[in-house]
Amino acid sequence: MARGATSALTVFRGRAGDRNERGMLGARVLGSELARHTGQNSVLIGQSRPVLNTSWETELAAASPELRRLACRYEELLDAGLSPVTAMNRCAAALATLPVLVRHRPDVRVVWLDAHPDLNTPATSATGYLGGMALAGATGMWDSGLGAGLPADNVVLGGVRDPDPPEQRLLDDGVVATVPVGPDMSSRLEELLADHPVYLHLDCDVLEPGILSTEQRVPGGMTLDQLEAVAELLADREPVGLEVAEFQVAEPGPSSTVEASSGAAELVEALSPLLRELGAR
Repeated sequence: MARGATSALTVFRGRAGDRNERGMLGARVLGSELARHTGQNSVLIGQSRPVLNTSWETELAAASPELRRLACRYEELLDAGLSPVTAMNRCAAALATLPVLVRHRPDVRVVWLDAHPDLNTPATSATGYLGGMALAGATGMWDSGLGAGLPADNVVLGGVRDPDPPEQRLLDDGVVATVPVGPDMSSRLEELLADHPVYLHLDCDVLEPGILSTEQRVPGGMTLDQLEAVAELLADREPVGLEVAEFQVAEPGPSSTVEASSGAAELVEALSPLLRELGAR
């Protein structure tokens, strides 16, 4: 049901705590497919660089200049009443997007589809992986320097099945609502979202391993049909944006070969109900 919204496409492939370079290439490939599907041109932020694979402090310092550019892009889009549609290499880029989103839409519900909660902090993380702290930073559990403000009550985690012990304690305490993969996923989401506007963060490892190439492979994930059902559900709310992270290419190679074999077209097709609503004029 069209509400007059117009989407704007962004591709972020700057540093974001990457542990390999395939997510940077994956963001470009997915961005190209989104542009083809929507008929829109994309704005590119950041450039592929060698990964650092180091402490979260160093990763964040290296990523912050381009993450701030991404935050500025969101400010511009939301000020103009546009709906962001973003392909990003890693979940850590959400440290920049979600604080801006919630300033403009404090009533928004963020649906975070991910095999992992990303609710670690520098004090609780066993690995110091920046991506595992993304949602915790946006909700103010630690200070990334990029803002916060997203109430944990406004987050719905979908498909989580590999939390670290500190994250599991938060889930057990009901700090964030969770919806497991299964036949009742859509109905449970519908109940939790009620009539609130929605924003989707999709980490591609929420899908069953083998559907797409991802860094993390956690059995028991969603199918593309289940993802499409969620996209249809969110499209029937008031969707205000979409970001897709952790889409990798399996192996570097010629551009045409990579794009044809990546699964990008299948992923975008599953998201098409939501994309249509976001791009409605």
